[in-house]
Amino acid sequence: MHELSLCRSIAGIVEGARGDRAVATVHLRVGRLRQVVPETLVYCWGLVVDGTPLAGSVLDVESVPVVLDCRSCGETTEVAHVLVLTCAACESGDVSLRTGEEFLVTSLDLAAVSPSPPSAPSSGTPVPDPPAPDQRETHHGPVPPSR
Repeated sequence: MHELSLCRSIAGIVEGARGDRAVATVHLRVGRLRQVVPETLVYCWGLVVDGTPLAGSVLDVESVPVVLDCRSCGETTEVAHVLVLTCAACESGDVSLRTGEEFLVTSLDLAAVSPSPPSAPSSGTPVPDPPAPDQRETHHGPVPPSR
């Protein structure tokens, strides 16, 4: 079950990127050629993060299909069976892989930053309530590697 070691690696990346913020969701793109079972990955995530600052966070796994570019006929086709990497249009084996090998942490849904308490207003203006703790901010972009 390599999903367990993958989850440990993902947790290290997320720990390095989250700072002091709580993480609600970790978004992943996983290519079908990676031979990862998304349901097993989600299950293992719960085991790995239990008792850590990431406890309660969830994985959102986007499965990426295997797509080939055929050098013989020029077609771009999605592969139905990952054991057969040939062009679906002309059955040529002279293909290049477009997608299917990805394994990326694409973004994190982080808890909103709690604003510092406002100073007492002198003009009698009411102070707005802080945002609810369940509001989330999303961090997009590359996640720096763990150290």
